[in-house]
Amino acid sequence: MTNLSPAEAGSVQLTSVVKSYGDAVAVNGISLDVLSGEFISLLGPSGCGKTTLLRMIAGFEHPDSGDIVVAGRSMLDVPPHKRPVNTVFQSYALFPHMTVAENVAYGLRQKRVPKAEIAVRVKESLELTQMLTFADRTPQKLSGGQQQRVALSRALVNRPKVLLLDEPMSALDRKLREEMQIELKLLQRQLGITFIFVTHDQQEALSMSDRIVVMQGGVIQQLGSTEEVYSAPANAFVAGFIGKQNFIEATIAGPGMLTSADGVLATDRVEAAARIGSPVHAAIRAESIQVNAAEPLGRTAVRGTLVGISFLGDVMQYVVMTASGLELIARMHPTQTEPLQTGDTVWCSWEASDLLVFDAPAAEPALVH
Repeated sequence: MTNLSPAEAGSVQLTSVVKSYGDAVAVNGISLDVLSGEFISLLGPSGCGKTTLLRMIAGFEHPDSGDIVVAGRSMLDVPPHKRPVNTVFQSYALFPHMTVAENVAYGLRQKRVPKAEIAVRVKESLELTQMLTFADRTPQKLSGGQQQRVALSRALVNRPKVLLLDEPMSALDRKLREEMQIELKLLQRQLGITFIFVTHDQQEALSMSDRIVVMQGGVIQQLGSTEEVYSAPANAFVAGFIGKQNFIEATIAGPGMLTSADGVLATDRVEAAARIGSPVHAAIRAESIQVNAAEPLGRTAVRGTLVGISFLGDVMQYVVMTASGLELIARMHPTQTEPLQTGDTVWCSWEASDLLVFDAPAAEPALVH
């Protein structure tokens, strides 16, 4: 399709896409609109269907039903090499016998692009990823981070409308991974290309994405901005998958009030119309809990015994066992902590606005309104 508007050029629309392998349904009726120039992450545990979805966009797998539209054109009958997309794989898939420049130029040579144009485009692509000085080296002589940059260059040299990335940083150590997250996001902003990024790493998705698609069981559990999926999870699965969540079994006692085995819990998430006596799962993030030797005023507080202390660098992690046997994990900045030791009687407290409430029991409960 020609004369596409900027809003259409890198857009991707999935409509009721289904993919099964025998009796196993990998993708179950997913519909999704990806905006041109957007950085969107498919996030979920292994087996949730995110890689299968990416491979169908790339053309390596074919949906059993539904439609996949890229840049305004259905891709159902378009082979992978003719789609306006490129894929960066987890393994990088570089040719070991070729130099960096030859690896990057490979796709262009296959398309019979003129040699002079190949040289120009390879140089531009390697400059984008800061790998031009390594053009004559072979992949074996590069670090993991450098190999990743070459894989990116090889994808970008084809000037795709959409770049698909299948956990491309999973093999990198933590420090390099964090550096590459920043570089990749800056590169995406610079180029304005649509990025569809597959990951099981919640921090990676939160730090890089415009929007996140949280998947489980072949369906979308939630689609939203990073702030939305973190602060307002659609169900208990999303709440538990994004960040460290503490779940507490409780019962609705009235507007803004729950009862649990460890006492009354105040929350802003239960309205007057809620069903009194209904069982729920309350959820509080580890970073929302404060641990103190004395009972704090004006906050929901649960008493317990401090059974574990860990220094995690930027946070102190406390594990508290309540009288009912509930284990609560709290994470606090070291400057907020007070001298405590294992065996101390302590109070875990939080603001009522931080306590989420979900229907229970259910695999993917909805928020209580």
